[in-house]
Amino acid sequence: MFTSFHAMIPSDAELASQALTEEGNYRFPSFSASDAVTLGLSLRKRFRASSRHSKGKGLVISIQTIAGHTLFACTVGDLGHPAGVGDVSLNSWTSVDSMVGVVRQTGHSSYYVEKSMSAMGKSAKQLGIHGDHIIHGGAFPIWLDNAHCCPIAVVACYSGSSQEDHHLVVTTVRDYLHKINKSEGARMSASSALGTEMHMPLPSVPIRESTIRHTTHLV
Repeated sequence: MFTSFHAMIPSDAELASQALTEEGNYRFPSFSASDAVTLGLSLRKRFRASSRHSKGKGLVISIQTIAGHTLFACTVGDLGHPAGVGDVSLNSWTSVDSMVGVVRQTGHSSYYVEKSMSAMGKSAKQLGIHGDHIIHGGAFPIWLDNAHCCPIAVVACYSGSSQEDHHLVVTTVRDYLHKINKSEGARMSASSALGTEMHMPLPSVPIRESTIRHTTHLV
């Protein structure tokens, strides 16, 4: 029984491989400041509807360009209550900025880096990550389809749970891309239908023989 249960738990190497596949699959045709706001609000809405939030968990969200310009930032929850307990700790923003730094240095999601380190038994320094960074899942690179040199931006969230934060970001990015692709497909279909309608040939009116005879007689 216990052997079967443990066999179902993926290894760190498998989780790293899955995270790498997600990076390759979820790429944007373009990414604007408007996209960042929409994506950030989607993250906020999804977290607020989760059981974690209903149990008192808080979240910080940050979307930045790869150069460090903030496109979206949001706190879901309170920094503190009269009792001294907060949904979001004072270190949450420090943590999320550190995770974004990991993506900037590696070009990979912080969850992929975390699981790769664990699978290989190496430290951040051994992997070439400089600085005192927090290796924690939740920061994901925004790649463009036609730009392969580096990510254009980073979307990150932090609540304290590495796996759940990574899953929240990835599923939100995935669903947003599906929405973009669906809208683009509908637009292309409408454009194609309009083009076909504009190039439809004029209907020809058959001239009956009796009409020709009548016209000739009048002449």
